[in-house]
Amino acid sequence: MSGDQKKETVERTDSGLPVREVYRPDEVELDPDRDLGEPGSFPFTRGVYPNMYRGRLWTMRQYAGFGTAQETNARYHYLLERGQTGLSVAFDLPTQMGYDSDHSMAAGEVGRAGVAIDSIDDMRTLFDGIDLGQVSTSMTINSTAAILLALYIAVAEEQGVDRAELAGTIQNDVLKEYIARGTYIYPVDPSLRLISDIMAFCAEEVPRWNTISISGYHIREAGATAPQEVAFTFANGLEYVRRAVGAGIEVEAFAPRLSFFFAAHNDFFEEIAKFRAARRLWARLMREHWDASDRACRLRFHTQTGGSTLTAQQPRNNVVRVTTQALSAVLGGTQSLHTNGYDEALSLPSEEAAQIALRTQQILAYESGAGRTVDPLAGSYFVEDLTSRIEAEARGYLDEIRERGGAAEAVSWMQDEIHQAAYKVQMEVESGERTVVGVNRFQAEDQAAAEMDRTDYSGLEAAQREQVARLRQERDTAPVEAALDALGEAAAGGENLMPLIIRAVKARATLGEISDALREEWGTYRPRG
Repeated sequence: MSGDQKKETVERTDSGLPVREVYRPDEVELDPDRDLGEPGSFPFTRGVYPNMYRGRLWTMRQYAGFGTAQETNARYHYLLERGQTGLSVAFDLPTQMGYDSDHSMAAGEVGRAGVAIDSIDDMRTLFDGIDLGQVSTSMTINSTAAILLALYIAVAEEQGVDRAELAGTIQNDVLKEYIARGTYIYPVDPSLRLISDIMAFCAEEVPRWNTISISGYHIREAGATAPQEVAFTFANGLEYVRRAVGAGIEVEAFAPRLSFFFAAHNDFFEEIAKFRAARRLWARLMREHWDASDRACRLRFHTQTGGSTLTAQQPRNNVVRVTTQALSAVLGGTQSLHTNGYDEALSLPSEEAAQIALRTQQILAYESGAGRTVDPLAGSYFVEDLTSRIEAEARGYLDEIRERGGAAEAVSWMQDEIHQAAYKVQMEVESGERTVVGVNRFQAEDQAAAEMDRTDYSGLEAAQREQVARLRQERDTAPVEAALDALGEAAAGGENLMPLIIRAVKARATLGEISDALREEWGTYRPRG
């Protein structure tokens, strides 16, 4: 083939951004003063704190929750004894959807995707022997976030811990549920009202609590590209800020407690650049829209390695995937990190897998040297170019969303964009254009069968149903009914609902009963056909 017939192969990142063979200084558009700055100062490209991990390592927050509160409590003690520095709770689907374990809609799902929490009794057991004044807790919960936060506050106060001392996060990101995940309950407007109530309540009563973790993770897991993950997450974030300001809450009263949640996938340099671009873009958006202070412009985020990247084939290969993803999060400047168990494509992680996942973080923290200097890849022509490209791509999506009326109005459009991106990747995998080791290349015919989760979920569900029935028989019904009636009346008006939800959980109202009181007033969300 002659030189003029040669067709140059264009290499691209996993998100489709073109990658040059070599990067040179004159090919990278970068204004160091405007785009970089110092770590800990606007626009925070290089990190939200001046000394980053030299001052304090990221929080090693392993996500855990399965079966009953007793089993999950045992796993928490296991992880804390092995050096975990924060708790992260996974809830089962009935808990996420506002159903008690004895509801017909919960049949077959109790305890499968996380821990079943029906009442304050379960929450008390979940944190038995764990001082809530000494540990920070992240709860991955959205539509029922207000109820789980109320339960956490109630249990902490039983332990003698003042609510003002509590530290942690609730995900509380319901817009992402409509876009990418599906565990929504109420229509959009009352759901956003509940989020504003939580923000206002915590600003006054629980000042150390992160009232929302605006999640790109589930958007990415649904198939979004890296720029889409940033853009759609920030579209939701801007909507939450607008709603809170509209409810009369000052930006400076809640914005510093906003936190974010991103995925770390396989394209190592693209992921590092994504985290840097996200910090810079959020700071600029907050400054442009609300003239926010530096403190309110800081993007603090948790990262989880990519669950959708894990393979059931040759599952131990996932140890390498998780390590690479975790390192990208650390080099990108995450504040906390969850590393997936290698066997999570098959079942809930085994104790061995959970320990290897935690040890992966500890080796990165104490042996790799990755945290010895701040933003070590700053100035890399490739990384800086990718950072700017991702920021520009994300801005383009945000402009489109703004023209469509904002995140709440652009749900269907964002869904379509994610579906198209996911379909493209699946076609590339099936055609072999995109390699997945052990799946479409380098298969092992003699691969041993992996051990599967053999939990007796039917027995677990029966026991949980009996426990709920026993609670209803033993409790005093009068204060429960009074608390639920008061909550329903307040839901029809403008009163902050958090104090009333705390009153209800302390009276031993169940999660399902509280959710039903709100369903009765607000109805449920129906996707547009």
